[in-house]
Amino acid sequence: MTLYAQDQSKNPPPRHAFERLIRRFARASYLIAVLVLYAVASTALGIAAAPALWTAAKLFAFAEGLHPVLHWALKGFAVAGGWFIFGLCLLVVIPVYNFLLPTRVKPFKGGYYTIHAVPWFLHNGLFYLVRFTFLPFVTLTPFGIWFLKAMGMKVGRHAFINTEFISDPSLISVGKDAALGGSVRIFAHYGGGGNLVIAPVKIGDRATLGLACCVMGDVEIGDDAVILPESVVLPGSRVGPGETWGGVPARKITREDMERIKQEIRGAGLDEPGDLARIRDL
Repeated sequence: MTLYAQDQSKNPPPRHAFERLIRRFARASYLIAVLVLYAVASTALGIAAAPALWTAAKLFAFAEGLHPVLHWALKGFAVAGGWFIFGLCLLVVIPVYNFLLPTRVKPFKGGYYTIHAVPWFLHNGLFYLVRFTFLPFVTLTPFGIWFLKAMGMKVGRHAFINTEFISDPSLISVGKDAALGGSVRIFAHYGGGGNLVIAPVKIGDRATLGLACCVMGDVEIGDDAVILPESVVLPGSRVGPGETWGGVPARKITREDMERIKQEIRGAGLDEPGDLARIRDL
């Protein structure tokens, strides 16, 4: 009995014997890939932590013999400062790993358990080491923008990115003067029916993505377009230049609809529990 249980009908044909082996023992291959990623992540985290540990050790040694107040204050500073040294080093170490390892993500449609998905898996695994640790501390700073660019994300001049909820950065492009609001979620992939689709996301110049909206893979948002807060832009959507989209799922909202919504908000208010949901789903 093998662990080959995935529907392979939508997969491209295997290119060599190694890929056939991966597909035949899909679950076991996945487990091995996870363990390898853990090992790679451990080395990256260790390298980033080394300067922080060295600095903390020096400050700890210097604190010996000082007045107790200064002694513990300096040790506290060493721990807190070490965290930021670690994070800033991680912003450099992870892009280096991403450059050296096979992380060149390409558009793909097929099974999760295939060699085509390995670069996507590894690229996101490395990116998440920063996203779930230090990236929230540098969002809206030059350090955050630099890191996103170093991971392959195309970011235009003066783009405003107020979110760390990003996946697949190498397949995302953000135009100049675009604005991504807080907690916006962008990922250049989606899945269903046992298959994975990896497809780029393009956000045009001066586009605005409202608070907590969600943009999925294979989406293009034109110049000067607006996505309303908490909207969900489904795969395959093409938002034209200057258009306003909103709702779950998001769809085009005409100027007349927007004026009517504004009038309802100003006039009747949102007193009933269903009012906000009704307006959001227009």
